[in-house]
Amino acid sequence: MKRHATAVWNGSGKEGNGHLTTQSTTLNQTQFSFNSRFADGVGTNPEELVAAAHAGCFTMKLSFVLNAAGFTADELTTQCTITLADGAITASHLELSAKIPGISAEQFEAAVADAKANCPISKLYNTNITHTAVMQ
Repeated sequence: MKRHATAVWNGSGKEGNGHLTTQSTTLNQTQFSFNSRFADGVGTNPEELVAAAHAGCFTMKLSFVLNAAGFTADELTTQCTITLADGAITASHLELSAKIPGISAEQFEAAVADAKANCPISKLYNTNITHTAVMQ
C-alpha cells in the first residue's frame, strides 16, 4: 500500500503561504502558513497533521490488539500532543481515554503498551513517545 500527499508553497518562509492536498482529498488545497504553524493563524500545519496521524494510528492499532485479546472497545479517544523544539519533533504524547467492557487493568496496560510500540507511526518516529491511559 502506498499513500501520497502534495504540498505547494509560494513565497518566503515567513510571508509566504501554501496548501496541502491528500490523495483522498480529505485535505484539498488546505492552507498552511507561518502563522498557522508558529502562531494561531487559520489553517493546518505539519505538526498538527503528525499528531493526527499518531493519534489515529495508535487508536486503530489498539482496537486490533484488543480484538485479538477478545475485547471490543465501546470507545477509544486519543489526543496526541507533538512537541517541536529547536527545529525538531522532540516528543509525542498520547493521552487515551477508553471504555472497554470486561478488561482488567493489567490487560488494558499490556494492550496500550503493545499498540504504542507497534503502530506504524510510532515505528516511524525517532522521538520520545509517552502516554497516559485511563479507563472510564
